[in-house]
Amino acid sequence: MIDRYAVIGHPIGHSKSPHIHAAFAAATGQDMSYVAMEAPLDGFRSTVTQFIAEGGKGVNVTLPFKVQAFELATDPQESARLAGAANALKFEGDRILAENFDGIGLVNDIQHNLGVSLQSKRVLICGAGGATRGAILPIAAQSPASLVIANRTSAKAAALAKEFSDRTQLSGCGYEDLQGESFDVILNATSTGLGQDALPLPPGVFASDALAYELVYGKGLTSFLRQAQAAGVTAVADGVGMLVEQAAEAFAWWRGVRPDTAGVIKALTVPLV
Repeated sequence: MIDRYAVIGHPIGHSKSPHIHAAFAAATGQDMSYVAMEAPLDGFRSTVTQFIAEGGKGVNVTLPFKVQAFELATDPQESARLAGAANALKFEGDRILAENFDGIGLVNDIQHNLGVSLQSKRVLICGAGGATRGAILPIAAQSPASLVIANRTSAKAAALAKEFSDRTQLSGCGYEDLQGESFDVILNATSTGLGQDALPLPPGVFASDALAYELVYGKGLTSFLRQAQAAGVTAVADGVGMLVEQAAEAFAWWRGVRPDTAGVIKALTVPLV
């Protein structure tokens, strides 16, 4: 019997995950299927339960169900526990294992695909939501010179930094507190990538040779990336590589083989113009 996997979200029609995992399966010779499933906003648990009953082996989880996925797990792994959210589940008998691969996917894309080492770099993450939470420790593990979280509500950024203070050294602040600071890698983990609003970043926050990274993918030049270019930044990227790299981590977790990602990233990349 073919092994069944899925991605669950609401809405889900835009998801690239079925294409990505079909490419991975073909490249690695895996006998599996992978489909997109839209769960009702109040029906994530029942959707997963039914999928397990029908023989499902694992699922990816996207918005707005990542926290519910974590809460459903019987065996959350460290990445999911620290993030308080899961983007991948694996079903083994009565156990539901949970992982969060978003952070490692981000780091892999920056370091391996974009060729930018995070070691000894000054790193700024804009936003203090779930995406930032999942990225903190994978980035900190690369030994940056500094790691700062900035948010419109400074107290939220400070609280998040304090929550991780026993695991790594980082700070949280408001955007106004960045005056006079400069960073080598600036990540936009806010929702501004989906709209036209610009972040209130002070002049000089982008170092001359900085990397500006938008976690949203497929939107072309977002307001954040335009901000970076206006500040003289030439190295800009969106989150398509992160999307594919986190998918590869989930695929390897499920199937025991890690697929090559370069071809899939190239196929999904939207020019940043």
